[in-house]
Amino acid sequence: MTNARFIKSVTDTAQQDTPQLPWARGARRAVYIAKRKAASEQRKSA
Repeated sequence: MTNARFIKSVTDTAQQDTPQLPWARGARRAVYIAKRKAASEQRKSA
C-alpha cells in the first residue's frame, strides 16, 4: 500500500516539475534562435 502511494507522489511531482526547454515559446526561445542565426551567418563563406 505504501509503495503505491510513493509511486503516485513521484509521478505527480514529475508531472508538475517540467524543465523549460530551449525551443519552448518565450524569451529563452528568442535568445536561442538569435544565437543560432548569428552562428550561421559567421560560417558563410564566398
